[in-house]
Amino acid sequence: MTTTTRVLAPIGTAGNLFAFGLDVGRAMFRRPFQLREFIQQAWFIASVTIIPTALVAIPFGAVIALQVGGLIKQFGAESFTGSASVLAVVREAGPIATSLLIAGAGGSAIAADLGARKIREELDAMMVLGIDPLQRLVVPRVLACMLVAVFLNGLVSVVGVAGGYVFNVVLQDGTPGAYLSSFTALAQLPDLWQGMAKALVFGLIAAIVACYKGMNAGGGPKGVGDAVNESVVITFLLLFLVNFVMSAIYIQLFPPKTG
Repeated sequence: MTTTTRVLAPIGTAGNLFAFGLDVGRAMFRRPFQLREFIQQAWFIASVTIIPTALVAIPFGAVIALQVGGLIKQFGAESFTGSASVLAVVREAGPIATSLLIAGAGGSAIAADLGARKIREELDAMMVLGIDPLQRLVVPRVLACMLVAVFLNGLVSVVGVAGGYVFNVVLQDGTPGAYLSSFTALAQLPDLWQGMAKALVFGLIAAIVACYKGMNAGGGPKGVGDAVNESVVITFLLLFLVNFVMSAIYIQLFPPKTG
């Protein structure tokens, strides 16, 4: 492999991944829809991610409440602790925590499953029989990841805000009424929709990357393991990049409230 080929390899991979995403998008509108596979995958992804997500949401909310509360206290604006914590959890911490667990738990399982099917030549057998693997296997997994990501984002938001409330009241001597009444001081309804949209997009990205790496695995069991690791790393990088872009666009469309 020449130096030029090694340099251009990531660009080719990015192009192939984008083309794979477009193929999956077209396959979503083909019939029949694999409803049973969709329900099974949604249940599986939820079962492996719901408990870790709830456990991660508690320290997320606690750390945010402690840091934001300590910072705001220096400016004498303790009454805004609740609204600042809610903004941080709903707009950033919730979607990020959800996407990382979807990619780490659900995405790795999807990549391993499809990679095992690939090295056993099951995908080739399906194509010989006239069955499209994208429609039969990939589309249900992508839609399941998107659905579960939205629900898990709601779980993280609720648990994170509740954890922030407990830690603010117990450790920082905050007032329960002030924490609750300040929710709408800085937050606005589009903040909630932005968090849900982020979770939806992040679930889509995690599923697309996992399916792509799994269906292109090679080299036996070691190749499947490498595909799983690569899918998690690539997903993490894409999630942080897309999160920055979506946050920047949102701030331009919906400027923050001034109090």
